[in-house]
Amino acid sequence: MKKNVIIGFLGTQLDAGKKRRWRPSVAVTQHGGFPIHRLELLYDHNFGRLAHRVKAEIEEASPATEVLLQQVDLRDPWDFQEVYGALLDFAQDYGFDEDREDYFVHLTTATHVAQICWFLLTESRHIPAKLVQTSPPRSGEDDVSGSYSIVDLDLSRYDALQQRFDLISEEYNALLKSGIKTKSKAFNELIERIELVSINSDAPLLLLGDTGTGKSELAQRIYELKLLRRRVKGRLVHVNCATLKGERAMSSLFGHRRGAMGNGNSDRRGLLREADGGVLFLDEINELGLDEQAMILHAVETGRFLPVGSDHEITSRFHLIAGSNQNLGKLVAAGKFRPDLYARLNLWTFHLPPLTQRREDIEPNIEYELSRCEKLLGTRVGFNADAYAHYLSFANSPATLWPGNFRDLGASIQRLCTLAQRARITLSFVEQEIETLEQHWTSATSDADEVLLASIMGDQLCSLDPFDKVQLAYVIRICQQSSSLSEAGRTLFAASRQTKTSKNDADRLRKYLDKFSLSWGLLSEQR
Repeated sequence: MKKNVIIGFLGTQLDAGKKRRWRPSVAVTQHGGFPIHRLELLYDHNFGRLAHRVKAEIEEASPATEVLLQQVDLRDPWDFQEVYGALLDFAQDYGFDEDREDYFVHLTTATHVAQICWFLLTESRHIPAKLVQTSPPRSGEDDVSGSYSIVDLDLSRYDALQQRFDLISEEYNALLKSGIKTKSKAFNELIERIELVSINSDAPLLLLGDTGTGKSELAQRIYELKLLRRRVKGRLVHVNCATLKGERAMSSLFGHRRGAMGNGNSDRRGLLREADGGVLFLDEINELGLDEQAMILHAVETGRFLPVGSDHEITSRFHLIAGSNQNLGKLVAAGKFRPDLYARLNLWTFHLPPLTQRREDIEPNIEYELSRCEKLLGTRVGFNADAYAHYLSFANSPATLWPGNFRDLGASIQRLCTLAQRARITLSFVEQEIETLEQHWTSATSDADEVLLASIMGDQLCSLDPFDKVQLAYVIRICQQSSSLSEAGRTLFAASRQTKTSKNDADRLRKYLDKFSLSWGLLSEQR
């Protein structure tokens, strides 16, 4: 049975009994149907004598109640910022244990400013408690304990604390972005939306994006935010679904009973059970088989699943984050992904843009990677001025596609930092690194070009010259990464457009595509 814990201020007037015999901090412990196992009594040092007297009276009247005095000094108990800050500090330092204790905030004592601050902190889950207000006995009643009730407060006319909430929101926002001061307006708006959903909803989240766009990193940050806001208390279980193949996929996810897998091994808990109370991140969820998808859906909707070889379901409640670099809607149409699971995941879907659509964020991400290398290597490494200018020019060039996105960028900076002599990255090092990147990308994309062109050109592919294949594949990728024909044209003709009086990039690109019987509409459908 859980213990009931009351948190509240010492009432300097009411608890002193100056106006009437009823004293709220004493009375709140006197309700037989609402036993209080511990009372956390906050008091100012100027009222220490009263606090100890009230403590003694409570312990005498209710021996089962433990009273702990918590000194919280306030210069001005009517100052919103001071009161809220003091109570927020108290909440962050307090070791809440929701598995063993139920918490209640006593609203009756202290100023209305403190009452509003109590409400804000409980509503935001900084204090995982219910609000309780006590009232004195009615005239003629013999029971001095009075009554209690759970209340709500109308805060619509109080907005003085909005700035404090904005600052907290900025901290959460920075957490989701790993502290990187990103400049992309679209990405920052995306992060703000993810923040709101993460702290206000327990529904599944779906993160879509190309390889290397940061899905795993973002899932980790979402988990940390949920943990900070006390929406979860368990661990993050990261599952790469591409590694779950064959008959052991079920066992890995859902566990199994002894002997169920054809051997004498002991019971296996399974990854879903490990995620109980926390977050389950299913990366590349499209790699799961249809049977596994059905069981995942059942577990998400009911909080229960059946281990392999068991006759009894196991309970596990977790928040689900799914990741994929594939278009799940197309997989549903092809019969490779369950439509009911897709519908469940599609409530909150977030598309992480590739690095080529966030070139304004390349520079802050370079600084982030330099800091990460400093922790890894134990040495702070920096660029020479000419080397940095050359690397930035290459990184921001429309011709640089970054196929591995931020993963490529991170690996590039790590190579430069590791090879840097005397902790300085020189121009020659940068030139060698650019050559290395281009070689890697050329070898990695040659086969990918054939696959891409075959999916779009079909039998016409055999009539293309090798030169046209390379150029056309590049153009198609830019088109698929762009939101409009004009945007794709600006990227493809970034240099030549500067010398033209009429910059009709869309028309130039349309004419190029016409040579191969292609259109913007066709390429948009192939995204």
